[in-house]
Amino acid sequence: MAAAATALPTVLRPRPAELSLLSRGPHVPGPRRPASSRPSPLRSARHLHPVSAVEKNKGAAAADEVELEGMAPEFYDEEWQARQRERTKEWHAYRQKEEAEEERLTNEYREIGMRLKAYPQEEVCKARILVSSFIRAGEDVEEEIEKAAERGELTELVLMVIWNRLDVARRDDERDAIRSLDLLYRRVETEILKSEATPAMRLLNELLNLHDGGDNGKWLKKCRKLMLEVFPREDPFTMVFPAGFNMENHEGRIEVPPQDGDLLLRVDFVREVDGLLKEVQAEQEKNKVQTGYDPESVANMLKQQEKMQTIRQVESLLELASSLKW
Repeated sequence: MAAAATALPTVLRPRPAELSLLSRGPHVPGPRRPASSRPSPLRSARHLHPVSAVEKNKGAAAADEVELEGMAPEFYDEEWQARQRERTKEWHAYRQKEEAEEERLTNEYREIGMRLKAYPQEEVCKARILVSSFIRAGEDVEEEIEKAAERGELTELVLMVIWNRLDVARRDDERDAIRSLDLLYRRVETEILKSEATPAMRLLNELLNLHDGGDNGKWLKKCRKLMLEVFPREDPFTMVFPAGFNMENHEGRIEVPPQDGDLLLRVDFVREVDGLLKEVQAEQEKNKVQTGYDPESVANMLKQQEKMQTIRQVESLLELASSLKW
């Protein structure tokens, strides 16, 4: 047997476990043992080495190098990259500027809307309806304004509503709307001032409106005729006795003439107009217009010329009233 075992090839030789099985009797299956979770001592566990941060960075850099291989050649140029960074900064600055401008406009519109919060909402609605009727009136706007003034509907709130519309039109740069609303504002303001003005200022406004842009001589003749109708005669007899009084035919008691609240004396008119002129001239000295050829400077210059023309007309009326004779 020993010689036969030695003669077998190595592959065909039975392993020690097989020999033990062959030498034993018939195999009787027994209860299975649960598989152990521990690694078999015959099999060594594989150890995982931790990856350091340096190796991770190297790997990421290598991946980046692989990704950048397909980029354009200027991508590797440092000057090109610097220009791109400058463009990015400029874009961010431009975006911040646009956001700031948008926020400013939003705040301005919010401020415009908050101006009318102090007034009752019913009155605000009525004022808006009235202003809308003025805008839709077109050529008949003068009549509509005069009718509203007679009804007592022209108030400070109406002016505020027109000013808000004008402010919004200026923000949106709507030139036609700006021109129309500006004229409407000045016309309504004039009508309000006329209703609140003294008799002297109302007469002055009426005298200025007689000027049709033509000959000043004809205009002054019309003004003199109106002054003679408005101013009472300044002789003692006329001031004491009522108009149409006849001393020779009168009998009995002489009644004192009734006091007219709108009675305007020539001296009162001269005094108020002279004070107004001094105030306006002092303001003109403070606010001298700078000369220029940009649109805003030209518009201011035209307004200044219009004011100076009105001042000269008022000076002519003051001189006429001072030297007026019956």
